[in-house]
Amino acid sequence: MWELDNKQYLFLFIIIAVLILIFIADILWKKKKQHSFATAKAIKILAPNRSKNKPIIKASIYLIALASIVVALINPKIGTKVVTVKRQGVDIVFTLDVSKSMLAQDMAPDRLTKMKQLVSQIINGLGPDRIGIVGYAGTAFPMLPITTDHYVAKMYLQTMNTDMVSSQGTAFEDAIYVATNFYDNPNTSKVMILISDGEDHGEEMENAIKIAKEKKVKIITIGVGTETGGPIPIKTAKGTEYKRDWDNQIVTTKLNPSTLKYIADATGGKYYYGSNTQEIVDLIKNDLSKIEKTDFEDQQIAEYQAQYQWFLGFAFLLIFIDLFILERKTIWMKKLNLFNEKE
Repeated sequence: MWELDNKQYLFLFIIIAVLILIFIADILWKKKKQHSFATAKAIKILAPNRSKNKPIIKASIYLIALASIVVALINPKIGTKVVTVKRQGVDIVFTLDVSKSMLAQDMAPDRLTKMKQLVSQIINGLGPDRIGIVGYAGTAFPMLPITTDHYVAKMYLQTMNTDMVSSQGTAFEDAIYVATNFYDNPNTSKVMILISDGEDHGEEMENAIKIAKEKKVKIITIGVGTETGGPIPIKTAKGTEYKRDWDNQIVTTKLNPSTLKYIADATGGKYYYGSNTQEIVDLIKNDLSKIEKTDFEDQQIAEYQAQYQWFLGFAFLLIFIDLFILERKTIWMKKLNLFNEKE
């Protein structure tokens, strides 16, 4: 296992590549000029101690040393040690509405984007809590199993859209049922954060709430949208149109806070109106701080150790060696003929 500590310095390899091209161009230019000045035999007579290969060797040493310094700056780390870490926190499952009504723009820029902003900011404010994601419309589907990787959770969050479920509507009972099955440890404190516009098209919500209460899942609900409501935009080949009913009238989707309040009250949670993102983040953070934290199972985490010193030392060694390499021929080198430079 390995990782790079300072990836921002990777661009320096481009500079090294440019230097290599400049060096090659310089060699070719010098060779051309020398041939235009005199023949190879004449140059050998005029400069008998001139070495053909040593300038290339010296330049290569400098470039390799420079590359080693760049690697030292990037500071590669290798996982050489394994430590056991115990975490304490809460299991949180975000249950998110992705029905077409979430495209309504009565809450800027639209309900779906607002929901993603809320969840992302809530995740940023969490501690070592484990989180999962469930999406739902007419049916619910598991999006991300319980995990401590908050970065991955936010990546999955951004991919959610209203085309993920073919069955439209908002079935809270299915969403709550799927989300309650996400909790893999019966001993942890469990919180579900359900976000929706509250338009429920299901019929068995009572049974789902009963299951949530049996598993001791506290449900915090957040309403997105307005009670005035707005139309549902639909993108077509002709442009943006609005969803219509059987009488060809534009459908207006409205926030229904009563359903969301009922779910929260029935499970010992709270309902919040999601207009002010920072206010919601602070309120939920306060709620979570009052919940008893439980130990998660031990996790094995690799402890990375820096390796920059090896590359820096190698660079200094090359520079030191270069001090003893002259660009002209030397007697002992001529005897060894390491570079195949015959008289």
